[in-house]
Amino acid sequence: MTLSGLLREGRERLKSAGIPEWDLDAWYLLEYAADCTRNEYFLYPEKEVSPSGEQLYRALIRKRSAHIPLQYLTGRQEFMGFSFVVNEKVLIPRQDTEILVEEALRTLDAGMRVLDVCTGSGCILLSLMRLCAGLEGTGTDLSEEALQVAGENARRLGARVSFVQGDLFEPVSGKYDCIVSNPPYIASREVDALMEEVRGHEPRMALDGGEDGLYFYRKIAVQSPKYLKDRGRIFLEIGFDQGEAVAGLLAPAFDEVRIVQDLAGLDRVVCGILRS
Repeated sequence: MTLSGLLREGRERLKSAGIPEWDLDAWYLLEYAADCTRNEYFLYPEKEVSPSGEQLYRALIRKRSAHIPLQYLTGRQEFMGFSFVVNEKVLIPRQDTEILVEEALRTLDAGMRVLDVCTGSGCILLSLMRLCAGLEGTGTDLSEEALQVAGENARRLGARVSFVQGDLFEPVSGKYDCIVSNPPYIASREVDALMEEVRGHEPRMALDGGEDGLYFYRKIAVQSPKYLKDRGRIFLEIGFDQGEAVAGLLAPAFDEVRIVQDLAGLDRVVCGILRS
């Protein structure tokens, strides 16, 4: 089978399966399975694919047709210019979350201590560590499997951080200059209405934010001041309709609470400075 023939086959199967980005996903999986770049394809579209590459591509197309996310098939996702290992034990890093990283970066300097609560793949904390030299970082997560992924990402990116298992702030001590978090924030009743790729494959414990989606924000708002230095900062990713609610939760203990919007103009991050 040639590259062009295999690509055509993959496109047709993904399109018939109702995969939204069927054309793009067929390309990505061909590049991954046949170990070829887009440029190589256009130069040699009739190049024969090895039997192992052909077999792998068809297996990946079958899985993608079953709505298994592309990133779980390739085991990689780009975030803040870095490649992160992902599997079904962690949420797939989203571009929206880069807003949180960018906001936090504006306030960080070498020597500061950063705590990432609900770290998952570690993409937030590790991006901060790589983009601001000299930070001291700690990440927590309730899932041991998620922390294994985060640890692998730290090794691959050459970042020296500490990952500890536990519920929110339970496994940490001391005070930090900055707390960042992308906690579960989907209301329980809404999780089953998410697209199949999300509800059927991404870890529910990383999605479900309780009855109204604010369960973890309430706990973070109450517990975080104990772990922040004087005038320390907090940055929380939120759902598009949660800005006012989360800002209200931070208001009793934090000054300069503000809501940051993403590139689509939707509320995405709430941040504040610990009141002295």
